[in-house]
Amino acid sequence: QVQLVESGGGLVQAGGSLRLSCAASGRTFSPYAMSWFRQAPGKEREFVAAISWSGSRTFYADSVKGRLTISRDNAKNTVYLQMNSLKPEDTAEYYCAAGRWGTTQAEYDYWGQGTQVTVSS
Repeated sequence: QVQLVESGGGLVQAGGSLRLSCAASGRTFSPYAMSWFRQAPGKEREFVAAISWSGSRTFYADSVKGRLTISRDNAKNTVYLQMNSLKPEDTAEYYCAAGRWGTTQAEYDYWGQGTQVTVSS
């Protein structure tokens, strides 16, 4: 199995930046794609970004494209989400996930505990 531990969330003003990290342990030798999802209270969990196991392919939700960047460092078993030009509507609990490439929750087998991002206006 794979364990995922997220960090880097916090409170930031609109227009500011944060970098989220997700450290993986366990079966990290497997060629997992990685992704970030987010969920605001009372709302559906939504896809944010995904990256292939090699890091050669990325895909973003339209709402974050150009502002958020996903990357991974396999030597450190870590995936990142660089968040720039943050908006209040980015406020949510952010989750990282490992599994096969996709944009839905069902396509991922392992999930982190979540880290809160709050953007004030």
